[in-house]
This record gives sequence, C-alpha cells and structure tokens, in this order.
Amino acid sequence: MGPIILQIAVILETAFVVYCAVKKSYQRRVRNFERIGVLAVFILLALASVIHWGFRWYGLATLLLAWAVLGAWALIRRKMDMKDYRIGRIVGKAIGTLALVFLALIPLLIFPQSKLPPVTGPHPVATVKYTYTDPGRIETFTNTGANREVNVEFWYPADGGGSYPLVVFSHGAFGIKTSNSSTFMDLASNGYVVCSIDHPYHSLMTVDAAGHRTMVDQSFLQAVIDLNQGKYDEETGYRLHQEWMALRVADIKFVLDTILAKARDNGSGAVYRLISPGKIGLMGHSLGGESMAQVARGRSDIGGVVNLDSNLQGEYLDYVNGKYVMNEAVYPVPLLNILTSTTLRLFDSTPPDACYVVAVRHISETDPKAFEVDLPGSDHMSVTDLPIISPFLVSIIGASVPSSVGQEVTPYATVEKMNALVLKFFNTYLKGEGNFTAPESN
Repeated sequence: MGPIILQIAVILETAFVVYCAVKKSYQRRVRNFERIGVLAVFILLALASVIHWGFRWYGLATLLLAWAVLGAWALIRRKMDMKDYRIGRIVGKAIGTLALVFLALIPLLIFPQSKLPPVTGPHPVATVKYTYTDPGRIETFTNTGANREVNVEFWYPADGGGSYPLVVFSHGAFGIKTSNSSTFMDLASNGYVVCSIDHPYHSLMTVDAAGHRTMVDQSFLQAVIDLNQGKYDEETGYRLHQEWMALRVADIKFVLDTILAKARDNGSGAVYRLISPGKIGLMGHSLGGESMAQVARGRSDIGGVVNLDSNLQGEYLDYVNGKYVMNEAVYPVPLLNILTSTTLRLFDSTPPDACYVVAVRHISETDPKAFEVDLPGSDHMSVTDLPIISPFLVSIIGASVPSSVGQEVTPYATVEKMNALVLKFFNTYLKGEGNFTAPESN
C-alpha cells in the first residue's frame, strides 16, 4: 500500500502544481481544504479497516494531522499568503511535500501492510511473555557478573481446558522469537502450547519483562557474516558453530526445565497448567534448528524435532586431520527436515572428495523416522514469516526468493505449506494422530 499512497501523492501534487500554473496563483484556500479532506479520507479508511492501524501508520497520520490542523487554522483566520506568484516556488513546495510523505511512509515501505496465513484450528489464541533468570550461568556477553536471562513468549489456546503438547522454538542467527509467528499461531489454534525463545545477544533485539532492550552482539553478528562469506577455514567455522550451539543448547535446556518445573507446580501461571509434560516437540530455524536437534539427542522426553533449513552441523563430533567426524549413532527421535531450494542446491553441489558428509543426508539414510521435504522456489528466509512481513528487508539481506521452474511460488504459499507440514508432523508424533509421510514434492 505504501507505493500506491506515494503514487497518489505524486498525482495530487502534480495536479495541484498544474492548477496553480493555470490560475497563476498559489491557491492557498484549495490547498487547505485538500489537506483537511485527505485527513478525512485517511480516517474513513482506518474506520473501514482498509488501513490496519499500527506503528507503520504513525508517521503518515501525524503528518496529515499537522497539515489538516494548519489548514483549518488558516481557513478560520482567513489569512492567505499574498506573496507574488512564482511557479518555481510552487514546484519547490510540491517536492518538499513529497519528500515529507516519503519519509512518513518509510515504515510502511519496509513493513508493508500484510496478512499472515490464517490459522486452521478451532481455538482462539492468546500470548504471554516471560523472562527467566538462570541461576547457574553468568552472562558472558557482559562483564557485570549478572546471571544470564532468557526471554520467551508463549502462544496457547485461549479457551483451553485440558492439557496440550508443548513445542519449543529457537530462532536463527540474529533472528527474533516472533520470526515464525504464523506457525506458532496455527499450532496453538490446533491445541498446542508453543514457547519461542529469544537468545539474548544472538537475537537481533530482545526486550525483557522490565522493558530492558538487548541488541545483537556485534562480534557475533560479524562472525556469522564472515562465516557465510567464506572468510574462515573449515576448522575455524566448525569451532565457531560449536561455540554458538553450546550457548543455544544451554538456553534451550534451561527454558525446557523451567517450563516443566512450572507445569508441575499448581501455583504457576495459567499457561503452564495447560502443558502436558510428556508430550514435547522441538523446532528451530537455521542455527536454532541445529541446536534443537542436539538438545533432542541428550534428552529422553522429546517426541519429535522440526529442523527448518539447516545442515545439522551439531552432528559433527569433531574436526580432525581436515575431516569432519560424523556422529554415527542413529538419531533417537523422529526428525522432519524442511529444506529450501537454495540449501538443497548447496548440498547437491558438494563434491565427492569434500571434507564432510552432509549431516542431513546422513541422518536420512540411517534413521527410518527422519524425513526430508523440499520447498520449491524457496530461500533460507522463506521458512520464516519475514518474506511476507518485509520483502524489502529480505532483499537487503540478499535472501530474495528464487523463481521456481514450471510453477509460480509465493512466500505466502510457501509458509502455508510449511505450517501444514509442521502441524501434521507434530500431530503424528505428539498426539498420535495418523501417520506422517513426507510428500515427494511440495
């Protein structure tokens, strides 16, 4: 909608400049009525829900209100500018007006008004946020000596009475806990309690219960960028991954243990009383998927894991003599690997004499309950909500969705397919409903 509004503004300003040129005057009265009318149209569109009120509209609404108030005040005072008419002055003011409109529209251009896929379950969904403090760990990203805090958000059935399986999510490198909100909403509507974790200093930004904001650690951010650009050798990359996953795994285990302890405590909050401690699923994107897969290897209470587009590098036990050492133990729980086209192309291009075996493929070949699903026409960020919420940001980070041969694939359709697969998988392995079979093609 942002580009449309900008086009309308260009048309209106062009028409006004032409009108003033024909009349050879500034037409202040017309301009003032126009600005009052534009604000009135904006309000009507908001009331009609054409405009979904939110942060993206604040700048434009403030600008239109200011212009309308000034216009109304000028009309009441009946004081018009009587300066000598000059077409250059009108053109300059039109350019200034368009510049202000563009600046006010920046939030809308970056985060266009969009709708996530609708939920498919019967339950209304509620959310709640908490901050957990780990008494057993000191925060290593600061030198304050404070204990590490982990922020979480829950999505759960608002009308819940009984108990529901728990699904815990971990975001990718410098992601955020709401990166897959549409998935969380859909699961919760179908009778799940979903907990998504913000990993402080790995998350792009997180806010704790007291309102304190923590931004991503710049050293971590730069290391991830450098790794993706191939600036590290294989062994250094392996050691970095191990370090990052160790932090994630510790966060996830702490959150899981905290939730389960509260679920068994009748005095805890309402969301905890909805959790069935014996039915737990894990899910993560990229670095979060790798970490979740390793958590499941070390626990006996996990019913299934969904990995969103990672190679599960935690399956490499070491790096010795220029080779990765693969974990040969069969993966212990059902595992759904949802992989994007770009990742699969990378796997397929691995030469036979490479220093590693693709971990996802190794698990698929050795574990009968490991599934691999391809989402055609997708890229690494396609398995999050970001391409729907902000195509602009996706293009900035270089993760634009490639075209799919023979069919048109939209980010919206990709997320819908992913959400349906996740729901079906967890329904099978956490609720015991039917059998999960990975489709040949999606």
